[in-house]
Amino acid sequence: MNRNKVINSLDWIMILVYLALVAMGWLNIYATTYSEEQTAFADFSKEYFKQLIWIGFSLVLLTAILFLDSKFFDAFAFVFYGVSIASLILVLGIATEIKGARSWITIGSFSIQPAEFAKFATSLAVAKVLSRHGFNITRWKDLLMAASVFLLPALLVIAQNDTGSAMVYVIFSLVLYREGMSGNYLIAGLLAALYFIFAIIYSELAVYVGVLVLTVLYLVLQKDYRNAILAGAGFALQTGLWWLLNTTGWFSFAFSTSVMAYAGALGVYLLVLALIKRSLHYVGISMFVILSFAYTFSTTTIFNDVLGAHQQTRILVVLGLKSDPLGAEYNVTQSKIAIGAGGMTGKGFLQGTQTTFDFVPEQSTDFIFSTVGEEWGFLGTFSVIALFVFLMLRVLFLAERQRSKFSRIYGYCVASIFFFHFAINIGMAIGILPVIGIPLPFFSYGGSSLWAFTILLFIFIRLDASRMEVL
Repeated sequence: MNRNKVINSLDWIMILVYLALVAMGWLNIYATTYSEEQTAFADFSKEYFKQLIWIGFSLVLLTAILFLDSKFFDAFAFVFYGVSIASLILVLGIATEIKGARSWITIGSFSIQPAEFAKFATSLAVAKVLSRHGFNITRWKDLLMAASVFLLPALLVIAQNDTGSAMVYVIFSLVLYREGMSGNYLIAGLLAALYFIFAIIYSELAVYVGVLVLTVLYLVLQKDYRNAILAGAGFALQTGLWWLLNTTGWFSFAFSTSVMAYAGALGVYLLVLALIKRSLHYVGISMFVILSFAYTFSTTTIFNDVLGAHQQTRILVVLGLKSDPLGAEYNVTQSKIAIGAGGMTGKGFLQGTQTTFDFVPEQSTDFIFSTVGEEWGFLGTFSVIALFVFLMLRVLFLAERQRSKFSRIYGYCVASIFFFHFAINIGMAIGILPVIGIPLPFFSYGGSSLWAFTILLFIFIRLDASRMEVL
């Protein structure tokens, strides 16, 4: 495909949206670092000038991507993935610790975060695996293979103590769903989130009892009254036995331990029943009970023993279980003040007091959206949100018109990653989601983030430009 044909086939609408977002992002970074005392624009110590240099390199990167053969990305998908995995492993050994995470490779004054680039590499690998001839996501072997592609980098990023970045990889499950994965897995994911929230707000025991109640109700709805009565009666019996043992002093143990033991017994009973009746129905119910209990126990253990104190506090603050106005809540409180102060039209460029006087910590990175709110107001925030929504919908529209399965799947990976970053970052800024250090694409300060998102998007733009070559 010659260069002129490539240029004519490019989706210029998406390119213009990209340029608009990058320009708006730079203006807001400039606002966060602006000072009336500064005398020179070309100041390498200022974030806005370094970001401008990175934008220049991004333009070089996207140009190079657009002039590569589109088949290059399909052919070298696993090479990119292998290099990204190797870099994530390398980071564990030589990384510089920044803000508690060992995820940066520092060379002189330059730092790079391999986890950011692993997103586009993983997207290529997922697209490659799912588009292979004979791949069937309804088969366990193929589903596990696809899941392992994005779970491996997620585990490596967690090992770097960068849980926020690792959570991005969960969004690939939406791509699997689009390609035919059962919706039951998404329901399971929703239940997992609810289990965690209820376990933290109330207790593990509340979740355990809820799971058993749901099990009995399900059996009743299936008109399996005999087993519903047995399950309910068994729970009542173990409750009475626990009370007897603890009140008489014969044996003392926590009620949650007793409930867990009963759940194990119920799970085994259902498995035996499945063997006798040769029914997968009871296997499913048994797995629901056992896995629900195991997951709830493991997540509360991780929350209490693995997450850092600051991460626990952030989650507790969002759930309304803890108030920490001068600690974990401070960033979010200042961010909300800045956004609210902007009103309808904003205070004007470089006129935001929260921004100018550095009241919002991490304002050029995690909380860049607060600058948009203060200086550009509701109209500005609405415009930014509208541009991001349009970009994501445009990617999905283009993905659906692809003739190549590889290109379509990659497009869905791109849209999913952008959606996760967009939703989580803005959710952090307005205080409805925990602060987990997720950048806003093209807005948050940082070369790694900007380059990675540029590569991610423009590989898809290049694939789309060659869609007519696929018969």
